[in-house]
Amino acid sequence: MSTSHEAGPAPTDPGRVDPVVLRMAITLIVGALAAVFDTTMISIALNDLAKDLDAPLSTIQWVSTGYMLALAIAMPLTGWAQSRLGGRRLWVAALGGFLVGSILSALAWSATSLIVFRLVQGLAGGIMMPLMYTLLMQAAKGRNIGKVMAIITVPTALGPILGPVMGGLILHLADWRWLFFVNVPFCLVGMWLAWRNLPDDRPAPGHPRAGLDVVGLLLLCPGFAALLYGLSRVDGSTGFVSAPILIPLLAGLPLVGGFIAWALTRKTGSLVNVRMFQHRSVASSSALLFLGGISLFGSMMLLPLYFQQVRGATPLGAGLLLIPQGVGALVARGVAGRYMDRVGPRAVGLVAFAFVAASTVPFAFVTADTSEILLMAALFIRGIALGAAMIAPMGAGFVGLEREEIPDASIITRVAQQIGGAVGVAVLMVVLQQNIGDGHTPSALAGGFDHAFWWSVALSAAAIPLCLLLPGRPEPAPAGSKAEKTDKPTDSTAP
Repeated sequence: MSTSHEAGPAPTDPGRVDPVVLRMAITLIVGALAAVFDTTMISIALNDLAKDLDAPLSTIQWVSTGYMLALAIAMPLTGWAQSRLGGRRLWVAALGGFLVGSILSALAWSATSLIVFRLVQGLAGGIMMPLMYTLLMQAAKGRNIGKVMAIITVPTALGPILGPVMGGLILHLADWRWLFFVNVPFCLVGMWLAWRNLPDDRPAPGHPRAGLDVVGLLLLCPGFAALLYGLSRVDGSTGFVSAPILIPLLAGLPLVGGFIAWALTRKTGSLVNVRMFQHRSVASSSALLFLGGISLFGSMMLLPLYFQQVRGATPLGAGLLLIPQGVGALVARGVAGRYMDRVGPRAVGLVAFAFVAASTVPFAFVTADTSEILLMAALFIRGIALGAAMIAPMGAGFVGLEREEIPDASIITRVAQQIGGAVGVAVLMVVLQQNIGDGHTPSALAGGFDHAFWWSVALSAAAIPLCLLLPGRPEPAPAGSKAEKTDKPTDSTAP
């Protein structure tokens, strides 16, 4: 007999999250932590991997690059796969794939084998991230989107806090193989909880996505992967004009453009429904997540580099110094989610992105001797702002959508954030490298970081006017209205 639970009726208090939805969120978070921790831990282990596997760093970089490309290939397939298997079975299958990839990676005997096994992890992780948002938003039925989003984004807050610290401790106490073995309990417990707590939502025959959009697959997946690969090759010394960067970028753009043209010719069944951009909430949230990805991932590259190259910190020390930002992001989630449901994502987004820009300004004045206490205080405030700045557009992207539209919105917004992150890292790396020049003294390095952080401030500020396009204050449905009966959100998108 199945022990799964269907989403029940709305709780008596409309401001509370349905206990069934809360149980689903905890279930999904347990599994997602494996993928989040894995990403943040591996980033600090590349030197150890190169030494232990006797491979050049340029080869070992593919441990991260291959994982990222596998994510890009798998992510657009999530909607189709869910329509074939159902959410619960797909989540369990993805977690199982991540478990197999983790065990194989831990047993890798060479750089090549490790890269191949990381591809298995990436394919599974690419399914898990958008599917997690889809399942929770479908279960929430438009209620308390802010609070639900605050819960489900906990892994992205815990990753920067615990990932580098866990990775540093593991490398200090054991070898790199335990960076992958540590995923095993998360995957096993996550699979058990998923089979127990997620609804058995097997798809009905005749679903419009029952057939795979092969043309769309051949256009979008390699196009998305080529764009991310080209951006990942930016090293700062040559900018964007070298052949290894331009070739994949010039190949990826026409492929993505071709997919958009192809998808617009199909009424149903495309790999991703690009007509979702007709919803202002989806279009505005995607644009903001793109810029938010630049702010978040770009700064995640700059900050540890500053602490290591200018202040001389070890990877573990840099991870510890970044804890205040992660704590701030974790603290912000409850407050941001509550206010988003009360005043709407537009107001939360405006305030949050303004504080992201303002709290980044102190880093534009850093020197080799800037007080660490001052920087950690600024990081805490910046973490609070970043946490709210992610919740507002991520939640806004689902406002007013029908159940069957949620998978496409989840994929689109995740892709936007992923590309934004790659652009942010590439742009800020170029700015940093060109302003450092040949200087290797702490003061010369600090000057280059000053310029890069000013760019981060400007990119964060550019998002502020876009927040005006987000949905405004939610309007309560009249008693007995159709919206109330169908659980369809009535959030106003009017200015």
